[in-house]
Amino acid sequence: MDREKSIEDLDGVRWPPPPADSTSLVRGVHELRKRPVKDLSVEDLRRLIGQDLGLRWLLPMALDFLRETAPDEAAIGWYDDDLLSAVLTRKEPAWRSSAEWARHLNETIAMLTDLSPYIQQEVDAFRTALSDPL
Repeated sequence: MDREKSIEDLDGVRWPPPPADSTSLVRGVHELRKRPVKDLSVEDLRRLIGQDLGLRWLLPMALDFLRETAPDEAAIGWYDDDLLSAVLTRKEPAWRSSAEWARHLNETIAMLTDLSPYIQQEVDAFRTALSDPL
């Protein structure tokens, strides 16, 4: 993937400008789709992934970030992360289209300790829904 390109460039779909009365979320997502993916922050990834946008390109980036930060988070002993939640709660077809992504996430989760009850519920649901490819 060329990280200099935006989600719009990568998926080849140009959205029209958002309606004038759009919410800040809608306006923000429109703007983020035009930004080069290399310039997306962790919060930007969370927002786009949470809206099921650009998953083909953004899930691998998010998974790599989560894997890189997992050892430090495990050392702290607490992990309650919005990006992790956004990734965990994607619908089953997103994971079934790439079983290696699901396994990557499952391995990263195994590195974490002391998950919040909310994140643990999402982990359990993820593992239950995808037990066969994991």
